[in-house]
Amino acid sequence: MASDLCLVFGGVRSGKSAFAESRVASLGRLNGGSILYVATGVAIDDEMKERIDRHQQSRPADWSTLEEPTRLAEQMIGLLGQEPSPGAVIIDSIDVWVANLLLEHETESKQAIEQIVIAETDKLLVLTAMSDQAFVMVSSEVGMSLVPVEPLGRRFQDLLGTVNQRIAATATEVHLVVAGIPLEIKSGNGE
Repeated sequence: MASDLCLVFGGVRSGKSAFAESRVASLGRLNGGSILYVATGVAIDDEMKERIDRHQQSRPADWSTLEEPTRLAEQMIGLLGQEPSPGAVIIDSIDVWVANLLLEHETESKQAIEQIVIAETDKLLVLTAMSDQAFVMVSSEVGMSLVPVEPLGRRFQDLLGTVNQRIAATATEVHLVVAGIPLEIKSGNGE
């Protein structure tokens, strides 16, 4: 049976992580299990370390954490099958994950990078569909922003837009968070 998949997206500092954390907590309670927090960020500088620290401090101590910048499906599959398995999983964030994949394969052609990112996204979506857990994925909305001046920025924007669309197409719920206010884009009841 396919699990619930909720995509929460919005701009930087929109409140999307806080909303996603509240959503995954309620899904975890419904599924009778703990929460697995999958963190994709890497502390590459002091500012990013502060962001990671802030996120770590904001979440409940009883949530388990997997820190994985690129191989989400491969790393999660073992954890999801353990007993007791988590009732819900939050991935924060898809945009950082896509950036990590892009930087890892930066020297490859645009087409090769796109194939890699799509393949990794599809692995992740297959895992969520086959899992008993509920999933909440957090991502940034890039479709409303300016087109970046740098080619790498444009590649990232194009890739993330494609990934967000793929996830949203299979999600049971999609929420856009604007100024801390969640707007339901796609509901869990099929509407």
